[in-house]
Amino acid sequence: MDKAAVIRVALAGALGRMGQVALEALRREDDIAICGLLVRRADEEAERKLSAYGAVYDDPERLMDTEEPDVWVDLTGPEAVVRHVDLALSRGVRPVVGATGYTDEDVTRWDEMARQRQVGAAVCPNFAIGALLMMRFAREAARFLPRAEIIELHHDGKRDKPSGTSLRTKAMMEVEYDVPIHSVRLPGLVAHQEVIFGGAGEVLTIRHDSLSRESFMPGLILAVRRVMTLHALVYGLDKLLW
Repeated sequence: MDKAAVIRVALAGALGRMGQVALEALRREDDIAICGLLVRRADEEAERKLSAYGAVYDDPERLMDTEEPDVWVDLTGPEAVVRHVDLALSRGVRPVVGATGYTDEDVTRWDEMARQRQVGAAVCPNFAIGALLMMRFAREAARFLPRAEIIELHHDGKRDKPSGTSLRTKAMMEVEYDVPIHSVRLPGLVAHQEVIFGGAGEVLTIRHDSLSRESFMPGLILAVRRVMTLHALVYGLDKLLW
């Protein structure tokens, strides 16, 4: 493949559970090259685990200045994602954000920065295609059934609560009443969500289960490719699908 056509990707959060799966998925793609990995501490342990995939950094500015990535995949957490995306966009690097913990004001600012730089950005509360379909079906059901509640269940390492997917689902339903969100964090879970609708003498449950983090990879890779063709921010992978 022509080197000019290869997308150079930096991955932040490379030692996390999602980051580890993303590394393998990105490495399998012929048109994607991993050019830098960001971790909290670039010590001997990080080098031992990650050096086969690419250069390891614990300073995002040094990574961007040295490796000049086309795309910044951020799978970190609330304590780092805002700084990373601000930094990426200020340098014309296209962010693909899977982390949560940002605000609506952050997303608005990122969109303005992307438009000024004429680069793409994708902020995706969920990369699983099935989860996006669940949200779409929930939006349709909300038109016909009078009440609903959301239960989101995740592994006990997930720090944000409620999840970005549940908040996105609630927003997409566009109902006039407040939709309660119940959060569960337990070992053994990956990522699951139910939207339960109640009507006269009937209940409708729409449920999605991610049984492994591999379920997020087709959507992540799609976002990496599509963000190269955008000139503004898109919020939600659904905007890239339909």
